[in-house]
Amino acid sequence: MSTSYFEVSQNSLICGYHFSPEQSGRPIETGEALALLNGEQASDDASFIWLHFDLTKAAAEKWMREHLNLPDEYYEALVVGSRSTRIEDVSDNLIAVMNDVSFEFTFDPSEMSTLWVSVSQRLLVSARTHPLSSVDQLRVAVKQGVRFSSSVALLIYLFRVQEDLLVKIMRDATLQIDAIEDKLLIGELAAKRADLGRLRRVLVRLQRLLAPEPTALFRLLHQPPLWISENDLDELRQSTEEFSLVIRDLAALQERIKLLQEEMAAQIGEQTNRSLFTLTIVTVLALPINIIAGLFGMNVGGIPLSQNPYGFLTIVLVVISFTIIAAWLAFRKKR
Repeated sequence: MSTSYFEVSQNSLICGYHFSPEQSGRPIETGEALALLNGEQASDDASFIWLHFDLTKAAAEKWMREHLNLPDEYYEALVVGSRSTRIEDVSDNLIAVMNDVSFEFTFDPSEMSTLWVSVSQRLLVSARTHPLSSVDQLRVAVKQGVRFSSSVALLIYLFRVQEDLLVKIMRDATLQIDAIEDKLLIGELAAKRADLGRLRRVLVRLQRLLAPEPTALFRLLHQPPLWISENDLDELRQSTEEFSLVIRDLAALQERIKLLQEEMAAQIGEQTNRSLFTLTIVTVLALPINIIAGLFGMNVGGIPLSQNPYGFLTIVLVVISFTIIAAWLAFRKKR
């Protein structure tokens, strides 16, 4: 393999680490990673490698296909794109599709993207198209010397980081909802309806993308690959259970938003009814004078009281009488 090709592939590698027992991750490049995987360098059986790729670089997927023995289902997942979070066993490899958010998440659906992960006993490969918060926190933890006993432990840490991130998003959303609810109690509605609708749309999409698919997860936990230790399997089971609880809290937060939207709709409907009633009253009260003014305003002969010195006063009294009767009928109907 030429040096230039390794340089091209290295440009698509965001980071690479070699983990040995009782040691923190050591940075490596693609050439050394291949040497370790092919057994050209001495390596302990308990050691493993993490390679993280940038899929926006054209060389990334090509290099993985040519040099890494990954299941075809992993590459099919790259083509399918974003789906709900899942983890399944494929030919003794764990294939995980994880949805994540960008670094500075501002409750915009466009700030969500997908991370594709393949895990075997000696190799964990992750790839993404956009910078993501959880995997970057994992990379920072590795640089700071956090130790991982296995490739599955690395995946579990990634799940826990994502869980913490989701909890933070829920707290921020709860603060925004509390502020909107306070505004609702004092009658300020117009400026906050759009914010509430946007929050609900984002939370619905977060739940749809981040909630693990139960069927694949159930099958994995009951029939795991033989190389996964019991301790890692218990940690994975606990992590997924905790993640499910967070997703349940997310659903409860959506229900709270729905109730607030219904309350807003009820208040707006009440305001609309009051406005319509006021408009109806004004129309009814103005009806007698409009009718009489229209009749007496016609330029035809025979208009009554035109020669009577008290004609104007008589018409005023008639208008006032009919207006009082119309007002009485209208307000009686309201009561």
